[in-house]
Amino acid sequence: MNLFSRGLAAVTALVFISLSSNAAESASASGIDLKAMDTSANPCTNFYQYACGAWRQANPIPPDRSRWSRFNELSDRNLSIERGILEKAAVPGAKRTALEQKIGDYYSACMDEKTIEAKGTQPIEPVLKTIRGLSSKADLVKATAELHQNGVRVLFGFGVGPDRKNSKENIANIDQGGLGLPDRDYYLKTDAKSVELRGQYEQHVRAMLELLAKSEGRPASDAGPQAQAVLRIETALAKASLDRVKRRNPDLTYHKLTMAELVTLTPDFDWKQYFAAINLPPVQSLNVGVPDFFKALDDTIQQTSLEDWKEYLIWHVLDTNARLLPHAFEQERFHFDEQIMSGVKEMQARWKSCVTSSDRALGEALGQKFVEVAFSGPSKAKALQLVGEIEKEMSKDIHDAAWMSAATKDQALTKLNEVSNKIGYPEKWKDYTSVQVERSDYFGDSLRARQFEIKRNQAKLGKPVDKSEWGMTPPTVNAYYSPQQNNINFPAGILQPPFYNAKADDAVNYGAIGVVIGHELTHGFDDQGRRFDGAGNLRDWWSAADAKAFETRADCVVQEYGGFSPVSGVSLNGKLTLGENAADNGGIRLAYAALMDSLATHVLPKMDGFTPQQRFFVGYAQIWCENATEQQSRLLANTDPHSPGQFRVNGVLQNVPEFGQAYGCKVGDPMIAKDPCRVW
Repeated sequence: MNLFSRGLAAVTALVFISLSSNAAESASASGIDLKAMDTSANPCTNFYQYACGAWRQANPIPPDRSRWSRFNELSDRNLSIERGILEKAAVPGAKRTALEQKIGDYYSACMDEKTIEAKGTQPIEPVLKTIRGLSSKADLVKATAELHQNGVRVLFGFGVGPDRKNSKENIANIDQGGLGLPDRDYYLKTDAKSVELRGQYEQHVRAMLELLAKSEGRPASDAGPQAQAVLRIETALAKASLDRVKRRNPDLTYHKLTMAELVTLTPDFDWKQYFAAINLPPVQSLNVGVPDFFKALDDTIQQTSLEDWKEYLIWHVLDTNARLLPHAFEQERFHFDEQIMSGVKEMQARWKSCVTSSDRALGEALGQKFVEVAFSGPSKAKALQLVGEIEKEMSKDIHDAAWMSAATKDQALTKLNEVSNKIGYPEKWKDYTSVQVERSDYFGDSLRARQFEIKRNQAKLGKPVDKSEWGMTPPTVNAYYSPQQNNINFPAGILQPPFYNAKADDAVNYGAIGVVIGHELTHGFDDQGRRFDGAGNLRDWWSAADAKAFETRADCVVQEYGGFSPVSGVSLNGKLTLGENAADNGGIRLAYAALMDSLATHVLPKMDGFTPQQRFFVGYAQIWCENATEQQSRLLANTDPHSPGQFRVNGVLQNVPEFGQAYGCKVGDPMIAKDPCRVW
């Protein structure tokens, strides 16, 4: 589960990079960013404004972004480091290593817009020819398999991963999918804004199909009806899909079936042919995420004409590959996905998108070079030291939980003791030797990198789970907890200011990176994580009374955050954001307790006019400073399990009595909840 979506499902002394950093340069002696603060604001009224008000005023959203935050600041610094690595590697020469050749030539191919324009839509013509040549609906099976092998996610999702009830082994998984809009609710809601967005989406699909027709020298008169057909198919798939809140319950997306049972479920889709087409060995059983979705898919296949299915497949080929095609396609993708959906004003500079693409395609190859430049080995030991302190506090918290029975506590402590920690980068890097990279073939390079990852994933079928693998690349400014591997993961990219600053005092670092660590650890015991045991298996280890007590405490958080509104007319979904909100609230308590234990052995002086306790809370708040467009705020409220920065600060701190004590707040002040919520 990142700490922050699209960029933290969640993140003492770690690492400090001696590079130009606004966060490091503007920080005070204690590590607090004094220039970010609006000290005219009352901390007991609006602590977010107090800690971040000046930063928000001085940091308007750049025209190429929908949101600008402390995460984005650090991501951009890391992006610049990666750019330097890639531009150096892109210079041909005999001294380049094989790894440098791959990342350098990939980046160079991406930057070669002239060649991309000259090739036009030629790179996708073979797959379009295959789609247009389908002679019957039975051919959809093979076409779907081919598209899935190329990273085009049509009809449904497929992948290999840990069996939720036998986490040591990998099994095949099929799940709902096949949509072009961000969420199933975008197809189903009837409010004016949703209706308007569906109309704009249909126009977007039509525009992309018109561009394709123009590039192929065909009339575009059929694009309108074709776009309508795409929307009809996707709406049918959306109606059969589970919503995001229900999908938070892993029991609702785990249904292990035999092949015979799957065939009975969808008699008109030849699964044996599908698995053979993707070169998978015979599948005896697999997890079917949402059986009702596949029943509906079977019906939709029969009720939809072959010609409409062809247009649906063609649309998804365009949608998946728009960034790799000539500028007109990329511009149209930007117009809908970013301008309309997120309020972005300008496309990113080409180098930024090419660095991001390089990280996505060859992440651990580029990550190796990033670690060499930007991560200090000894910092891993310091990170693990702080993780150990936070885990100790979690153990105390479980021991002291009056609402839990002794039996459930024992199970929780067993799980906690089995949590493993990964810091910085993988112990063993991926081997990209088989990935062919050509300096003048951006589309082909990207496709081959996708195919490499897909084949690597499928090769895991039936094999033991490798818990040493990472789900994020080293430069990523993020962190996550994996419930099925029961580990917490902190890439090198986030172990930098403002999350950790070697020159800052302990109180600030506990408030920043300490809370991030506590956040991830708490995920193991949130509404999703608590359903898995220490081995990573989906198993109910809670007594009925303890589970009810948890739900009661969790419901307080649901109701609290459901009352927050990031933009006029839109409220947060308290059930969707429950896990992240519980992790925020739990993480700050664990980190604060660790600070208090530290202060019991050595006294920290008052610095910059703040006590250690006050510095802790400012350090925490300042990692969440951000600005967002109205469109992005609406999108995230509908789809993101994380709350906006304002509520990750004020929503959390109003539940923490120690905050009120640190700032002398009184009952009745907005930052003091009348009935504070607490899960952990």
